[in-house]
Amino acid sequence: MPRPAAPRRPALAARYPLYLANQASQPNADLEVRDKYSGEVATRVAVADAETIERAIAAATASAPAMAALKPYERRAVLEHCVARFSERREELAFSLCVEAGKPIKDAQGEVARLIDTFRIAADESVAQGGEIINLEISARTSGYRGFVKRVPLGPCSFITPFNFPLNLVAHKVAPAIAAGCPFVLKPSEKTPVGALIIGEVLAETDLPKGAFSILPCRIEDADPFVEDERLKLLSFTGGQVGWQLKARAGRKKVVLELGGNAACIVDADQRGRLDHVVERLISGSFYQSGQSCIKVQRVLIHASLYDEVKRRFVAAAKKLKAGDPKDPETFLGPMIDETAAKRLEGWIAEARKAGANVLCGGKRKGRMLEATVLEKVPRDARLDRMEAFGPATLLAPFEDFDEALRIVNDSDFGLQAGVFTNDLAHAMRAWDTLVEGGVVVGDIPSFRVDNMPYGGVKLSGLGREGIRCAIEDMTERRLLVIRDPD
Repeated sequence: MPRPAAPRRPALAARYPLYLANQASQPNADLEVRDKYSGEVATRVAVADAETIERAIAAATASAPAMAALKPYERRAVLEHCVARFSERREELAFSLCVEAGKPIKDAQGEVARLIDTFRIAADESVAQGGEIINLEISARTSGYRGFVKRVPLGPCSFITPFNFPLNLVAHKVAPAIAAGCPFVLKPSEKTPVGALIIGEVLAETDLPKGAFSILPCRIEDADPFVEDERLKLLSFTGGQVGWQLKARAGRKKVVLELGGNAACIVDADQRGRLDHVVERLISGSFYQSGQSCIKVQRVLIHASLYDEVKRRFVAAAKKLKAGDPKDPETFLGPMIDETAAKRLEGWIAEARKAGANVLCGGKRKGRMLEATVLEKVPRDARLDRMEAFGPATLLAPFEDFDEALRIVNDSDFGLQAGVFTNDLAHAMRAWDTLVEGGVVVGDIPSFRVDNMPYGGVKLSGLGREGIRCAIEDMTERRLLVIRDPD
C-alpha cells in the first residue's frame, strides 16, 4: 500500500498587502519580515507612506457616521464572521506567529485560541450594551423630570500594537472597536505585522462601511499622525515607556496605555504540600515565549522556610527546558525577538552578577537565543530588579514575614499584576488591599489573563484598562436625555 502523504505545513505568503479603507493595497514590498529563529527573510510586507496614512485617517473620519449607525446585530455578524474564519485558519495563524514572532508552536496555538475567544466575547458584548435610567426627582425643583443615558461611539480610534502578541493584542483593540461602532487605523509592530494583516484580510471579507478600518505597517518617522492627529478621538497604545511621551503629544484625545511590568509572585509558608504545582506554574510564568510578556514572572519571593526547596526544584526545572526551533512541538524556549533584545538582557545579567548576584543557571547567549536564567541575591538597585526584563530571567529571594513580602512587591515603579500562592484567606485579602497593582492573582502566577477581565496597570505600567467590556467603555461616551413631563 502507498504510504500516506505527510501533512502539509502551512506557509507564509510571499507578500502581504496593507489595508487602506478596507481594501488590500500593495504599493511596495519594502518591509522584510524575518524568521526569528533562522534569521532568514520569511516574507515581505507593504509599507504605508505619509500620504497613505493621511488617506486612512480621512477615510476613518468619513466612515464614523456609518459605523455608528450599524445595528448591534450587524456588528455581531461581523465579529462572528471573524470567529468562524479565524477558526478555519488556525494552523496558518499559528504558523505565522511561530515564524514572525519566534513563538513556540504550542504558545502560538494558544494565542490563536485567545484571538478567537476575544472576538467571540466582543460579539456577545456588541449586543449586550445597555443604558440606564436616572431618577432626577431628587427635590421639588426637579419634579416631573426623567433622565436616560445611552452610550454612543467615540469616533475614529488609533491603535499601536507591539511584537509579543501580534494577534491577540491587535484583537483587544480591533474587536471592541467594531463592537462599539468605531472606525480605526492600526499600526502593527514592524517586527511582527503579518498577524494583523491576516486579521485585515478577514475583515475585508465583511460588509463594514468603507473606511471603517486601515491596517498600516509604517516607518516610525511617518507614524506621528497615529498619535497627534486631532481627528482621532482615542489612542490605545501597548508597548514600552515611550507611551508616556506619546500621551504628552496626543492632544485632546483619550489615551489608554499598557506599558509593561515587573511582575512579582509570593510563595507563602503554607505551600509546602503544593510545591510541585507551584514550581510548575512559576516555570511557565517565567519562561513561556522566552519571557517576552508584560506579566511574565520576574521576581519570586519565597518564604524562608521553603526557600531552599523551591530554589532547588525551580533551578532543576529551568535547566530541563528545551530550547531551539519554535516550530518543533517539543520546544519550550524559543528566540527573543532580535539580537539587540537578547544582548540587552545578557548585559543586565552580567551587571547583576558583577554587583554580587548569584547566577544559579543560564545567562549565556547565542544570537537571539538566551538561556533560561535564574538568579538570587540580586541587588535591589540593579536594573534586573528595578526594570522590566522582558526576557527569560527570573530572580529568587527569601522573606520572613508576609507583610515584608508585600512591601517588597510594592517597592517597584511598575504595577501591572502580582501573584500570591497562599491558602490563608486573610493573607489573600491583605494582598488585594495592599498591593498597588492593576490586578492580584491568588493561587496562581501573575501571568494569568482571561480576555474578558479588566487588564491594565498603575504607576509606570500604564493608564486605563483593556478587556473587551472595559475597552468598549473607553471607545464610547455617555449621552444624556432629559425629559420633562407635560404639566
